[in-house]
Amino acid sequence: MATLPEELWAAVSAHPDAPALISGDRQLSFRQLLDAAERLAAVLEQRGLQRIGLCGDNSLAWVITDLASLLADVVCVPVPVFFSAAQTDYLVVTAGLQALMWSEQNTEREHLGDGVWLSVLEKQDNRISLPSGTAKITFTSGSTGTPRGVCLSQAQLLATVDALREKLTPVGPARHLCILPLATLLENIAGVYLPLLMGATVRVEPTGSLGLSGSSGVDPWSLIGALNRWQPESLILVPELARLLVEAAGAGLLETDQYRFLAVGGGKVVPEMLSRGRALGLPLYEGYGLSECGSVVALNTPGDDRVGCGGRPLKHVQVRVDDRRHILVRGNTHLGYLDESSPDAGMQADTTDEWLDTGDLGELSGDGFLRVDGRSRNLLITSFGRNISPEWLEAELIQTLGARQAVVFGDGEPSLSALVFLPPDESGTDTASALYQLNQRLPDYARLEVVYGLEQPLSAAAGHLTANGRPVRDRLQLDLPLLMAGSHPIYPESTGEHPMAFFDQLQAETAEARAHVTSAPVIKAVQQGQVSVESYTWFLTQAFHHVKHTVPLMMACGGRLPDRLESVRESLVEYIEEEYGHHEWILNDLEACGLDREERRHSRPDLSIELMVAYLYHQVDRGNPAAFFGMVQVLEGTSIELATPLASQIQASLGLPDQAFSYLYSHGELDKDHFEFFRDLMNGITDPGDQQAIIESARVVYRLYGDMLHGVPLPEVAESATEASSHAVA
Repeated sequence: MATLPEELWAAVSAHPDAPALISGDRQLSFRQLLDAAERLAAVLEQRGLQRIGLCGDNSLAWVITDLASLLADVVCVPVPVFFSAAQTDYLVVTAGLQALMWSEQNTEREHLGDGVWLSVLEKQDNRISLPSGTAKITFTSGSTGTPRGVCLSQAQLLATVDALREKLTPVGPARHLCILPLATLLENIAGVYLPLLMGATVRVEPTGSLGLSGSSGVDPWSLIGALNRWQPESLILVPELARLLVEAAGAGLLETDQYRFLAVGGGKVVPEMLSRGRALGLPLYEGYGLSECGSVVALNTPGDDRVGCGGRPLKHVQVRVDDRRHILVRGNTHLGYLDESSPDAGMQADTTDEWLDTGDLGELSGDGFLRVDGRSRNLLITSFGRNISPEWLEAELIQTLGARQAVVFGDGEPSLSALVFLPPDESGTDTASALYQLNQRLPDYARLEVVYGLEQPLSAAAGHLTANGRPVRDRLQLDLPLLMAGSHPIYPESTGEHPMAFFDQLQAETAEARAHVTSAPVIKAVQQGQVSVESYTWFLTQAFHHVKHTVPLMMACGGRLPDRLESVRESLVEYIEEEYGHHEWILNDLEACGLDREERRHSRPDLSIELMVAYLYHQVDRGNPAAFFGMVQVLEGTSIELATPLASQIQASLGLPDQAFSYLYSHGELDKDHFEFFRDLMNGITDPGDQQAIIESARVVYRLYGDMLHGVPLPEVAESATEASSHAVA
């Protein structure tokens, strides 16, 4: 069987002078493209490079470097442009890379010609072994945000291309535009290798010129303008981009006559969207795949198509569905993973004779069409025992409402609920009506009882999405109370029939006050790595001065609670045992930072903390002792949202030992259980006076605790950056 480089040489022989690659005003013929790749391959061999990372935006240089790696038998590791610095560092170390190749100029990089720039890395651990035959390592973000490297061979890549070529030769698109980042394996294989081997022309443009940014940002006007200008015949789309094209075509903004094949994959596709798009002249066809199988397993094509399915499996793989409805694949699958200890390394290294459990649920029809219903680990099982794929309902919400984001909840509950982020101009009345109509179409067990609209979109920075925009469901479930505080019910229009639990009421009525905490400049400074040891130890000192009062305040509260709150007093006993001695942990952390623990013990708190503690003692002694729980609402909730992620960022910036972070790391985890305990405790408080005392106390504590965070001393660079950012927002 021919190799992938041999197939490339054959394509050059068949079309030497035909345009192969276009970017802007620059064009390379097939002969020129292969010549450039061979020149770079010679440089790679001369330098003795065996593993490289391929960085940068979509460009001619990116494709040249990728092809040169194939020719030189160099392991190529595309680096997604939307990866964080930490994820990129993890990728470099885990793969043992020797150098990074760039498509952008930098004074610290060496120019190798043809727009390719080289950065040689410090020597990596040469003991990192790869499966034999590894040609490409594609990194996915994983459900936890930790990248996962999938090792693939040239033979596996070519097998995927050959299977696709057989399916798409009758369609014959001659001009392909790469919309997805080239570091995305699907675009790399089906958007570059496949068109080139079919003799087609590939256009690569910086994603910003297409209106795309990061992992999920898109400017529809720029995208539609680019498509109308360049007139491609084929595209690879994720469902959200497909939806935008359908909307644009329906509004008469997108020219559709030239398109021959638009592949849609990467997420749940709503059948109605495909049907509507086709009626408007957009040849949308759904496919299914995963990185471990070269990114494509099944595909619908003209004349061999079933809407609502991922298509028939391609010839390079075998597919079956087991009695658990898990989709299994055998054949040209991956060689294995880097770092098999990763929590996401659930699918093991495979051979031709082994079945790979994809983790997806589905069904294979008698005539061979594969339907995909969602991820097995994401299943929601209601308290009535009904199994529901959240991806199904999330896709319906996105299609029905035009929502930018949707997440469905309800595991273990009698009914389902959802959070959605809608465009700013969406009408509340129309939205409620659309949701009502959607519920009428759904089976009764899958209907949404309540839908909440988010004021701000979910983000990867907050840990709620992976880098490629998929929900991190465990984290979202944990943060649901906080997300609810930043949302409003949009369905039913009147929630009078479903009275809000007091905990949810508390979250909602303190949302505005909570913003004073989350807007503190120190949070952004930490995220940008602009924090000092002085900043961290000042914060720890203030934490010590309020944490040392937690147990005394609980004791005082328990002694003042009336008999009608006896169950609350009982819960405080357990809570006291959990919290006892935590202020000493903070002194240990300060000592690990090089400070004198006794000097810190006898220091004076900031005025904001002194006032906060005094206010709480006053409320417990002379007001309503239930007001104490307003402090719990603030400190436990803030700890869950900020403690662990900020602690890891501070430690990475300052290089302090683990012993300096016992308070933040322990509370980020410990307070998750506390907050669930607190939710149940609050929902048991029914007296309106007690409820109002807790709400008012939480508002005051948010204000004073926020004042403390706003007062954290920051390095001058952080203060300047924060000030500039605030002016930019203003």
